[in-house]
Amino acid sequence: MNMNKKWILAGLAALTTISLLAGCGSQDAKTTEKTDKPLIVGTEPSFPPFEATEGDSYVGFDIDLAQAIGDKLGRKVEIKAMGFDALIPALKSNQIDVIASAMSATDERKKQVDFTAPYYIGGSGIVVRQDNTTIKGWDDITGKQVAVQAGSKPADFAEKQGAVLKQFDANYQCLQELQTGASEAVAIDKAVALYYIAKGGLSDLKVVGEPKKLAGSAMAIDKGHEKELERINKALAELKADGTYTALYKKWFGVEPTAEELQ
Repeated sequence: MNMNKKWILAGLAALTTISLLAGCGSQDAKTTEKTDKPLIVGTEPSFPPFEATEGDSYVGFDIDLAQAIGDKLGRKVEIKAMGFDALIPALKSNQIDVIASAMSATDERKKQVDFTAPYYIGGSGIVVRQDNTTIKGWDDITGKQVAVQAGSKPADFAEKQGAVLKQFDANYQCLQELQTGASEAVAIDKAVALYYIAKGGLSDLKVVGEPKKLAGSAMAIDKGHEKELERINKALAELKADGTYTALYKKWFGVEPTAEELQ
């Protein structure tokens, strides 16, 4: 079965870099540092509801949150799209200033980059076809062909579980691979999977088993920029305190953030 055409087109559109300008209204003087330099934010826009393409724009929780942080900092925000596994190299080579792509703040990644306070705590799940009765969770994917997004935490979990990985740049490609029967399962963030199944017309797929809890998603900057990290963390804390973060969370996930996420 072919995947919903609009998701394929959205995935292709995601390869094009566009700029989104954030307003620079009145800001907290302690947070804002006046500069004409835009805040260049890297993301992999096939991860709804965190980031996705809609027409010629990028949308999603991460996009809105990055824009809100840009507002707090008094800086224009420019979004650059790329494959997930290209984000950290782009950060290290100064092509982008910040990663906002639902990236888990793992100990391994902390060796390369610095992370903000977490803004989302989710879990990695397994997706199979509705007619699959043999794969009921993580324990059942050993030796199975599992589609994953290259460089993602679900890919790490699947590899450790002994699955045979088929790696792709985008999650929609993984789900398409599953729909055609070329893979037996997909390892993916549960929130993303549910969004695609509900909004992308993928009723022939289902999420099975209990998700594996992640370290927590956070924005990342290159090491050696402690003051910039402090400013971004301060802006994020202000957004959590003034209700903006909660409003964005409810907009994209349909529920209130947890107490842990509001810390």
